[in-house]
Amino acid sequence: MCGMPQQPPVRSTPQRPPRPDASMSLLTNVMDHSLDDGYAEAAARKKAEGERGLPKTLRAKLGLAAGLVLAALVVTVGAAQARVAAPVVAKEREELIDRIDRETEAADRLEKSVDNLRAEVSARQREAIGHGGSSDRSELVGILSGATPVHGPGVKLVVDDAKGSGAGGEGDPRSASGFSDTGRVRDRDMQRVVNGLWESGAEAVSINGQRLTALSAIRAAGDAILVDNRPLVPPYTVLAVGDGRNLSYRFQNSADGLYLHALQENYGIRTGLSVEDDLRLPAAPSVIVRTAQPISETEKGTS
Repeated sequence: MCGMPQQPPVRSTPQRPPRPDASMSLLTNVMDHSLDDGYAEAAARKKAEGERGLPKTLRAKLGLAAGLVLAALVVTVGAAQARVAAPVVAKEREELIDRIDRETEAADRLEKSVDNLRAEVSARQREAIGHGGSSDRSELVGILSGATPVHGPGVKLVVDDAKGSGAGGEGDPRSASGFSDTGRVRDRDMQRVVNGLWESGAEAVSINGQRLTALSAIRAAGDAILVDNRPLVPPYTVLAVGDGRNLSYRFQNSADGLYLHALQENYGIRTGLSVEDDLRLPAAPSVIVRTAQPISETEKGTS
C-alpha cells in the first residue's frame, strides 16, 4: 500500500523579544528627530546660498543706508529744536513767576493800606463817640456797637472739626435735616454758638480775632466759614466778655449749649470751654455809630 509521502517537520523560528520602548514609538521618534525635516532643509538651503539676513543687492544696501540716515536726521533735528525751545520755555516760566511775585506784593500792599484806613476810621469814630454826649454813655455805646476795643473777664470757647473729618457727600442724613454728619463745623453751628452766648449775657463777642456786631453775618462759602466776608480757619476760638462763671453756666444749660454738646457726642466735633479772667477783643472795622438826640422845644417850633 502506497503510503503518503511524509513532510519534513516544520521548525518554528524563535521570535525576538519586543523592544522595551516599542509602546513609546512616538516619543522615540520625537527624541530621534528633534528638528523637523523642513527646518533642516531651510537651514541647509540658507547656508548653501550664503544668506545671513542682510541685503545682498546694491539697491537694498542703499535703501537701508538711506533709512538710517533719515532716522538719524530726524533725531538730530528734534534734539536741536528742543535745545532751542528750552531757553524760551524757561524764560517764559521765569517771567510768569516774576509777575506772580509782583502781583502778590501789590495785593499785600493794598491789604496793608486797607487795614491802615480801617484803623484810622475806627480811631476817628471813637473820637467822635467820645465827643458826643456823656462819657459813660458814649463808652457804653462804643462797647455795645463794637466800635471800641474791650477787655475784661469772660469765657473762651474753642470749636474744632472732628478728627479725620472730610467733605460731605450728597444725601447724608445730617445735611438732609439741616445739619452735617461729616464732622465739620458749619456756619449754622457757629451762628447758634454766638447767639447762645449773646443770649447768656455776653457783652462783646469775637471769632478768631474778628469782632462781631449786631450787623455781623456768619455765612458759608463752600466748606469755609465767613464772618463779615472774611474767611476763618479752624479751630474757631470764640471770646465772649461778661460775667465769666454765670456766662459759662447759662450757656452750657441753654438750648444752644446743649446743641453744641450734641454735636460733640454724636459727630465728634471737638469743643473746649474755659472761664478767663481777662480777655481782650479788638474793635470791629468800619463801624458807623449813630446816636439820636432829643429835639428841644425851640427846635420844634422852628421845624
